[in-house]
Amino acid sequence: MTEQTESQREGVWAHPYQLASGQTQQHQLGHTRVWITLLDLEWQVREEKLDIHSDPLHWQETLGHTVPSADIPVQRFVRMDDQGIVRFNPAMGCRPTVIRPFQPLTIPAGGRCLLYVGTSLWMKVCVGDGQTELTEIPLAVPSMTWLGRNTMEGELCYASSTFGRLALEAVPKRPWRAVTPVTIINRREQSLLLERFSLPTPLLALYRNELGQLWTPGVTVECETDMNSASLNIEQSVPACAGQCQLVAPPREKLAKGRRLVRAFDRMFG
Repeated sequence: MTEQTESQREGVWAHPYQLASGQTQQHQLGHTRVWITLLDLEWQVREEKLDIHSDPLHWQETLGHTVPSADIPVQRFVRMDDQGIVRFNPAMGCRPTVIRPFQPLTIPAGGRCLLYVGTSLWMKVCVGDGQTELTEIPLAVPSMTWLGRNTMEGELCYASSTFGRLALEAVPKRPWRAVTPVTIINRREQSLLLERFSLPTPLLALYRNELGQLWTPGVTVECETDMNSASLNIEQSVPACAGQCQLVAPPREKLAKGRRLVRAFDRMFG
């Protein structure tokens, strides 16, 4: 049972939580529950995936002295000079994420469309002022998919559990998802049927606005007329519709040259 001394509040990304030895902090984000326990000589991290049919709205954080049952696996980490400080930093996926529009879209020749995409995040558990990373936890069970011309040419990607939307208001805002605006420009002489495309999630930084929502910079994809390649450009900042934002996590990977990436057409669209 939960002790009377425990308190519940909204969780916050990248916030320095201060724990005392013997305390356990519990976080519930969407379909994931995480426990962080501080002891004199170690940190303990436990996680559990929840079978919830609804889509919860909030990030619940509880601090007390209760640990879960022994059925929940535990990861143990030797303590260093961490002063009992723990942060939970967001991270985009380490693989590209395949996104689908809510329904297939046709972009006429010379046309463009703007989609708003919500992608699930990973939680990095970091301790001390130096933010030493203990582990990272996917906040949704990642499913995999193949995107490519055939089984030999292409790449293994994550499959998004949400759809790209034409209206920003239609995108569910959740603390464990980030919103990315994607502009697709069809420079071909024929229409382009958009059924799915690959979002380069490892290349995207994360920003938090005043409402606590996470955004990434915008992505622009230009489909050339010869259909041999697509040019992808990542903006240097978040769009104005995100509001006032501050950087909370850099991208996992950086482009070697500039901010424009040319990829094989069959590896961006499927």
